[in-house]
Amino acid sequence: YRLWQIDDPSDPALRSPRHQELIDQFDALLEEQSQLIIKEDFSRLYSGQGASGMNAMTSYDFTLYFVNVPANKLELWFWMESDRLLNPVFREFYSEREVVHEERRLRTDSTPTGKFQEQFDALFWQSSPYSWPVVGWPSDLEGITREEALEFFELYYAPNNLTAALVGDFDPAEATELAERYFGRIASGSGLAPQPRTREVPQLSEKRMHAFAETNPQVTIRYHSVPDGHVDEPALVVMGQILNGRTGRLYRALVEDQEVATSASGGQAGFKFEGMFELNGTAKEGRTPEEVEQALYAEIERLKTELIGVRELQKVKNQNAASNFRELQANFMLMYRLLMRDAYRGWETINSDPPLYESVTAEDIKRVANTYFTPENRAVAIYYRKESDGPEDTRLAGLDQAERQQVRQMQAVMESLGREQLAEFLNQLEQNATQVPPENQDMTEVVIEMARERLASVGAESR
Repeated sequence: YRLWQIDDPSDPALRSPRHQELIDQFDALLEEQSQLIIKEDFSRLYSGQGASGMNAMTSYDFTLYFVNVPANKLELWFWMESDRLLNPVFREFYSEREVVHEERRLRTDSTPTGKFQEQFDALFWQSSPYSWPVVGWPSDLEGITREEALEFFELYYAPNNLTAALVGDFDPAEATELAERYFGRIASGSGLAPQPRTREVPQLSEKRMHAFAETNPQVTIRYHSVPDGHVDEPALVVMGQILNGRTGRLYRALVEDQEVATSASGGQAGFKFEGMFELNGTAKEGRTPEEVEQALYAEIERLKTELIGVRELQKVKNQNAASNFRELQANFMLMYRLLMRDAYRGWETINSDPPLYESVTAEDIKRVANTYFTPENRAVAIYYRKESDGPEDTRLAGLDQAERQQVRQMQAVMESLGREQLAEFLNQLEQNATQVPPENQDMTEVVIEMARERLASVGAESR
């Protein structure tokens, strides 16, 4: 490949006989390994003691591992989690690498706009590492070795780079004693995890991308903004809440009044080192994404020239406070928020940040709108419809672009789950449905319906 003798090293038709022979030998070793290993031993031990919901998630800035355990099995959790950090065993590494590759195919390669969104990320972030997809590029997944994974583990999975959160019914004194007994066995890492040196350079001119995908015509507009904890972040977050939702400015203006779009949304995303403010709109039948784009700019211009009314601003603050309260009543969301905040600026910000949002003024919103919403600071993606053989799921019609993408991602996850895991996933969805904010109820109902259909389908296949 490096000598330009073949175009694609992953194309089986271009492999030499020796290359294919080595691949066959390697596959035979993987098959032999799979016959010797007791599968799912870790999760089976948990579930046999009444635990449930064991899973993990990864974002740009952190990875979470979580599980629900009975209150009287707290020591089991400390023992198991500390042991897999103290004595890591990367069983079936290369088989699991293929599982991750399959996740990429389901969530990115097989979705209508997945690969285009990756390309848009790479276009938007010129120098920042946020231009890299969380799951990795295909060549990364094909090339990473077990030795490289172990080196990564030793650096990032050391006690000096970990945070644990316990939420629920337990004795704090007992938990502290167990933490010292079990996690205290693990030596600190040899060095601190490196922080990214490269920051995003200032953008000097507008960037644009045009794509044809099997999706409704739509537009995405991104502005470079600020990372988590920046002094301007509260104003940008509140601004997003003013624009977003069924009662927000974008939906009222573009969907109800002008009738140029079927959905419209916007909001601030502050990561650990960088940030962005994104606007989305899906064109109504007979209208164009360019019309939606101009309508979005008109709403941005209002924010830059007019002060938000006192009543409108207070309504959004009240909604934000109520949403945060409902969210933190659920053990899982409280755990997630504590860990996410600790990965950024510290878990204490769960208490110190709300007053910052309450103190945002109309003048603050007007100021940040003029600071960050400039043509040279944005990137625009225009999606045109590419006709497909199959119709789009009609249940997605009432959701905005961000919600549809979330549904597709969860649908891809559901397709990879077994019957027992799927049943557990559905049970968690149904339990948390009453705590979902009103603006997300439609999306939740669609996901629950899809999960029920998938569970019935898997059950029928197993009979």
